Amino acid sequence: MIEIPESITIAKQLNDTVRGREIREVETEHTGHSFAWYHGDPAAYARQMEGRRIGTAAGIGSMVETELGEISFVVGDGTNIRYYAPGRKLPERYQMRITLEDESSLIYTVAMYGSLFLIDPDTYDNPYYLAAKAKPLPVTEEFDYEYFKKLREDVSGRNSVKEFLATKQRIPGLGNGVLQDILLEAGLHPKRKLNTLMEQDWKRMYESVKKILSQMLEAGGRNTEKDLFGNPGSYQTKLSRKTVKGPCPYCGNLIEKMNYLGGTVYFCPHCQE
Repeated sequence: MIEIPESITIAKQLNDTVRGREIREVETEHTGHSFAWYHGDPAAYARQMEGRRIGTAAGIGSMVETELGEISFVVGDGTNIRYYAPGRKLPERYQMRITLEDESSLIYTVAMYGSLFLIDPDTYDNPYYLAAKAKPLPVTEEFDYEYFKKLREDVSGRNSVKEFLATKQRIPGLGNGVLQDILLEAGLHPKRKLNTLMEQDWKRMYESVKKILSQMLEAGGRNTEKDLFGNPGSYQTKLSRKTVKGPCPYCGNLIEKMNYLGGTVYFCPHCQE
């Protein structure tokens, strides 16, 4: 799933690879998918997109937004984006294809669910999109400790640290995936209640958010996810499906997993009591 490290990485790769190229052909709904979501009529995408040039792409939370003049194409976190060079054989199954003037293609494939929205950014009122556009990313200077403290104002002490960090769009793009290593670095269990935290725990959580997301971004994303070219990121996850039942990198105890708040969480029973 696309989260902050992947959305920013893929946006940069799009800018380096296809920005400025003209869109020659657009195909939607190539392979039927019940949970591939479009904005408006997907049959109208070709008419609206063909002939336009690819503008600047940006990672906004768990979305990648690409400018196409006065409209934007926004891809959500469940949609994989892949670049296919001219002459390379395209996959048999995909939801959307954008072919460019040099015969290269961008292929969009939805896994479990995902969005492919062609929008007018001035009038589009989706709350997830608006939050991602308005709120600062943790890897920016605007996301300082004073801003982080303000996020605490609308939560209950009975909420857990996972609820605080990874729900309600408090930090767009910080989801269940990147959460795992953040909490390990902070020494906090996903179920830990906010009313049990001291100020030093909050500061450690904040520093961990900044540190781990910066490391993931510098490495081009996580090794559990793939970039525009289908390559896994270079950040080696400490807590993920790749490391469960293996040793914790800090203490050597075996990493465990459980289901919590609609997703799988991984944790070290010693470092995150």
